[in-house]
Amino acid sequence: MINWLEKDQKAKVKGVIATHFHWDCLGGLNEFHKKDIPSYATDKTIKFAKAEGYPIPKNGFKKKLNLQAGNLNVINQFLGEGHTKDNFVAYVPSDKVIFGGCMIKALGAGNGNLEDANVAEWSVTVSKIKTTFPETKIVIPGHGKIGGMELLDYTIELFSK
Repeated sequence: MINWLEKDQKAKVKGVIATHFHWDCLGGLNEFHKKDIPSYATDKTIKFAKAEGYPIPKNGFKKKLNLQAGNLNVINQFLGEGHTKDNFVAYVPSDKVIFGGCMIKALGAGNGNLEDANVAEWSVTVSKIKTTFPETKIVIPGHGKIGGMELLDYTIELFSK
């Protein structure tokens, strides 16, 4: 991915954000570290990654971190538990895009991996995401097709049962 972004897209990778501690999120982190690309995650994610023996993000934060990527502001915010105890979203206000990670489900998706989930809080947390970022136009789930706010609604419905 780094090579494709830098060579084909002519983009400079300024950082990488790990939205939770599972392997599908952290597995390639060492490739970024080899190129001295900074990585970011919550302090909880760092703690859980260490416990699992996974690659460890270099920069931690508690609940909210604003980052600048060129002219883009990226708001990284923990709003509650869901897929994991540490999952958070990244929001780009100028583009009205949320990167939801595995906490947000694509339309038609099932529950997925519930091993570390807080199913009781999941829909509450996603409702907070909707309230916190009401201008959202594009939602990118951890797996599956990109959509709009209907992905948040679908996820809320999925875990409200």
